[in-house]
Amino acid sequence: MQPQGPARLRTSDSEREEVAEILRAAMAEGRLDLAEGEERLSGAYAAKFRDELAPLTADLPHGGRQALARTPAGRAATRRSLSRHASFILIIMGVLTGVWMLSHSTFFWPVIPLAFLVMGLFKHARYGRWRPEYTFGHHHRH
Repeated sequence: MQPQGPARLRTSDSEREEVAEILRAAMAEGRLDLAEGEERLSGAYAAKFRDELAPLTADLPHGGRQALARTPAGRAATRRSLSRHASFILIIMGVLTGVWMLSHSTFFWPVIPLAFLVMGLFKHARYGRWRPEYTFGHHHRH
């Protein structure tokens, strides 16, 4: 017979490591002192269930993800992601312009979809991360 209530989900090595990275970034910013940071890191590596990880970063701004994004590795990943996104838009622009030239239309209709694609790129640049679910108003799950 199954126990009543939500079952506890086991955590993975990658989830533990993500929390550890967040804690190290918070220590680097000075939000956690060395003793508290080390204690929380021990808790992160010892965690067996996901619900044991959440309290370790709950008192950090944005769950500590902002500090993680400001690390050199986080900034480099954002730049690479923005570069890939911009390249994708340039390819789409070339394809749409080719279709427009073949259609012999006087109105440059590719400007409409390209405007939305460029707005998505600006949103990506502003928030550092772009995921399709953001576009449709859904929240990122932790």
